[in-house]
Amino acid sequence: MKTWCLGVILNILVFGCFGKQPPHIIFIVADDLGWNDVGWHNPKMHTPNLDNLARQGVILDSSYVQSVCTPSRSSLMTGLYPYHTGMQHGVIRPFEPKFLPEQFEILPQKLKNLGYSTHIIGKWHLGYCNWKYTPTYRGFDSFFGFYAGSESYYNHTKCKNYSMSKVGSTSYDFRLNEEVYHQAKGIYSAELFSNRAIDIINEADPDSQPLYLYISFQSVHGPLEVPERFEKYYPDVIYPDRKTYSGMVSALDEAVGNITGALEAKGFMDNAVIVFTTDNGGKATEGGSNYPLRGNKGSLWEGGTRGVAFVHSPTLLKKSGYINTEMIHAVDWFPTLVQLAGGKPDPSLDGVNQWKTISKGLRSARDEFIYNIDNIVDKWAIRVGDYKLLYGENQDEIDTTKELRLFNLKNDPFEMEDIAEKENDKVESLMKKLNSYRDTLVPANTGVKDVLANPHQFNRDILRPGWC
Repeated sequence: MKTWCLGVILNILVFGCFGKQPPHIIFIVADDLGWNDVGWHNPKMHTPNLDNLARQGVILDSSYVQSVCTPSRSSLMTGLYPYHTGMQHGVIRPFEPKFLPEQFEILPQKLKNLGYSTHIIGKWHLGYCNWKYTPTYRGFDSFFGFYAGSESYYNHTKCKNYSMSKVGSTSYDFRLNEEVYHQAKGIYSAELFSNRAIDIINEADPDSQPLYLYISFQSVHGPLEVPERFEKYYPDVIYPDRKTYSGMVSALDEAVGNITGALEAKGFMDNAVIVFTTDNGGKATEGGSNYPLRGNKGSLWEGGTRGVAFVHSPTLLKKSGYINTEMIHAVDWFPTLVQLAGGKPDPSLDGVNQWKTISKGLRSARDEFIYNIDNIVDKWAIRVGDYKLLYGENQDEIDTTKELRLFNLKNDPFEMEDIAEKENDKVESLMKKLNSYRDTLVPANTGVKDVLANPHQFNRDILRPGWC
């Protein structure tokens, strides 16, 4: 209560005693949504709600994320590159004592200190082996969702074998705050999450306290599951996986439409910002498509890291209804939203405030970024201006040679022509800059699969914190 009061006082000082309160922030993250999987890039996709929000807002055509789930989410939450938090190597597996370290202040903590009501719905995937790493201990007033990276959409069990034994895990993973929430069983997750969001919206007063609602959808990560009615939007899709995946995208779209409808009905949209982004590129082996970008989820090619995104706000955008091609990175959301909320971001963050870039169409506040530096597998990439220097990605499945490659993304956005040999001076300058960033690297937290984490060791079928 004391922290909230201080936040309210700070916002009064910043916005004036009779001024409008800070905006409500609705941050929506889709999981594994590909570049070619939304209607504004591919008219064959049935995403009317997302399309309208994007086209009436600002489509971010050069918005970059990490190549897999956990590193992206750590970037969004901290404003720091994953190689500065130890989160640069892969994802957190269910039975690994791996986590986003608690010394890093994350976005809900910052917003809560500024007087916000903070809620998370959906996927966490930033560690759960100790309670202190879970959402309600890290700035969220409430948590409705699951700890791990994927699960069944209906049964909410973790199906893959990540245990130390040969017995496959079927652990239940769904919580309401700290308590196991069994009532989720049998209900499709997109419906669960949208209904929870609507309940929070309906219970809140848009004029009394700013709302931070972080909706981290399971959709459209595998396994491929969707109510049949959504597949009917795609009668001409031949391949079963693509058909189901496309239906999952439409289920996501309907859920977003239901949430925004509730925001409008309750009066939140008069002073709200909606951010929508994927966490990484689509996974082609599970129905996703990043066409015409090269690469896939898990790669540092553009298809793995250039994500679909938009910002929507009926009242706060000075310029809307356009496509923004300026460079924006996932780490920029933390300082951008904190500044918008009336706070002052730490200048040592990797992220920069991009609100003027987004809302007014001005030049980006950055001209370079690091895709990632993975010290475990020696894979990295850097972009400066139009140039991208890449190391560690195979040419294709046949040619597995790792080479240093250089691309001019302005002239060659699909990374078809390696110009490293032609522009050796550019390679050297980018390499020098990359090495200066590498000097600040924090070794990756790799974690070790821990038998104590497996609930079956205790005759329990529920993922639980408290073992590391």
